[in-house]
Amino acid sequence: MQQLLFKDHTVAAPPTEGVKYAGSKLKLLPHILRLAREINARIIFDCFAGSTRVSQAFAKIGCRVVANDIAVWSKVFAQCYLKNQKNPQYYREIIDHLNALPGVDGWFTHHYGGIADGPSAKRPWQIHNTHKLDAIREEIDRLSLPEIETSVLLASLMLAMDEVDSTLGHYASYLNDWSPRSYKTMKLRVPLLIETKQPHEVFQKNIFDLCDDVTCDLAYMDPPYGSNNEKMPPSRVRYAAYYHLWTTVCLNDRPALFGKANRRRDSSDTVAASVFEDFRRGESGRFACVEAIEKLIRRTRARYILLSYSSGGRATAEELMEVLSGAGRVIEMMRMDYKRNVMARMRWTNEWVRESETPNVEYLFLLEKLR
Repeated sequence: MQQLLFKDHTVAAPPTEGVKYAGSKLKLLPHILRLAREINARIIFDCFAGSTRVSQAFAKIGCRVVANDIAVWSKVFAQCYLKNQKNPQYYREIIDHLNALPGVDGWFTHHYGGIADGPSAKRPWQIHNTHKLDAIREEIDRLSLPEIETSVLLASLMLAMDEVDSTLGHYASYLNDWSPRSYKTMKLRVPLLIETKQPHEVFQKNIFDLCDDVTCDLAYMDPPYGSNNEKMPPSRVRYAAYYHLWTTVCLNDRPALFGKANRRRDSSDTVAASVFEDFRRGESGRFACVEAIEKLIRRTRARYILLSYSSGGRATAEELMEVLSGAGRVIEMMRMDYKRNVMARMRWTNEWVRESETPNVEYLFLLEKLR
């Protein structure tokens, strides 16, 4: 008889951490874990890992996790939390060394640092923190540590800079006035590393280049849905644009920039658009993103699919209902009303279709696939 990973009906999500993230599933974690418990899922495929909070939570309760995301900063977080084999004590001396470095006036300060006692010039950080960022980022490269250890240090750096920014939580635009937290001095700390012997896997791939090669019990899908605003271009203010600065912190590649926010040129909507954010309709008359979801569910080698859906997404409720009904049996539906901070079970009826346009609502669908 197999031992269940979950001991009781109520699942308390373990501590996780990450940068501020528009797609964060922090409030959904207890419900995601409960649904996984009910099907006794042991191998989890986190298809769009993002800030990796879902991957972290599953790893901490003993599941084996396959984490994937196209973003390099997501890969760095995933390697930090899923692949590290070093004791936290190992990193303390290195992080103390990085924190003690004198600041320098470098590339990040030139493009992203502002003066504290003057106008912010709509910059994400004050220069006392970009001076530290410039010094620490160059030192991490100089240390030439193995990839996983470097990922732990880069994760620590991103977490520290996230705590002192002057933004609304993304880097497509910055605040007009300095936020109170931006006056604080950034300080690296050892991330909440996970002690595990599970053979977790981390990928940085287009999901369609990977889904045929991963076999799992449960695939968790939280694709970057495009806005349902017909005037919204496919990805201009979506994920590649939101988090371009974390890409640059990880790569330290001094990319070509554009716009008032000094975005990476390779994060522009003409370069970094995702099919899941696509605003166009295909020959079938359905949105391209709906067809992509259907294709992904069909090709994923999992008995169960757990799909997140935002009420502000491009996919319509009717189309999503059609896709899920054709793919298998919906075991459970849940809705999270972020305005009221309430999570509730729902019935699979047309009533859901009518109410799904309510703003600030996210849905979870647990689907058992047709064999």
